[in-house]
Amino acid sequence: MINLLSTALATLVFCAPGYPGGAGDAQPYLDQFVKSAAAASGWPAGSLAAIYDPTEAGGIAKLESPSVALAFVPYPFYVEEAGKLHLAPLVQANVANVGTTEIWTLVGRNGASLAPASLAGFTLLSNAGYAPDFVRRIALAGFALPADVKIEPTGQILSALRRVASGEPVVALLDQTQMGAVASLPFAAQIQVITRSPPLPVALVAVVDSRLPAQRAHALQAGLLKLGEAPGGADNLGTLQLNGFVLPKLPQMGVSP
Repeated sequence: MINLLSTALATLVFCAPGYPGGAGDAQPYLDQFVKSAAAASGWPAGSLAAIYDPTEAGGIAKLESPSVALAFVPYPFYVEEAGKLHLAPLVQANVANVGTTEIWTLVGRNGASLAPASLAGFTLLSNAGYAPDFVRRIALAGFALPADVKIEPTGQILSALRRVASGEPVVALLDQTQMGAVASLPFAAQIQVITRSPPLPVALVAVVDSRLPAQRAHALQAGLLKLGEAPGGADNLGTLQLNGFVLPKLPQMGVSP
């Protein structure tokens, strides 16, 4: 039985709601990544597979399948679904040009009131809008967002910012990369910062519902932590815009699986 468990196929689902990308485009890079990860972890060749889903619903459906043992998800997804899917963090991603943590920024039209109450009846747009618990309780934990603010997901953040700048009753919650690009926009002067989150994890690899035996999980964790030093590992990380992985360090306000 031990030998069977050590060689059984484990599937890793990459789920990134709110970000562009198609499963077909990503698959060759995922295949190379899991090949390197398995080798660095001492797993037998072919014992780790990966699939990608860019949608919240599709990712959840895949992660609910008994054949899926691992998830690679953005932190907002983790906060929203960790309890339902029984996600146990294994490693934290170090994302290229971002790091292991990022700050989320709520922006509105320049000159408007910065008081939370002034946003009553507004719509909040974000690529994390699929995770309202993350938005309200984590990213905006210190900002009393009115209860009637509608939180909506969008993959078109530039359009959202145009709506903010034009004076519509809209605000936008931006990740660190998106916020870094605001200054280059022709209407940047019409955008102001309302509030910022504390540094929060960017993405995590987690075990799903204890479907990976502890021995294999520990081996994979060790392999991922040293993947950048393995032959070809740095190149395979780079194709996924990763620098590597670190041990998870979740905020106290984060959701525990």
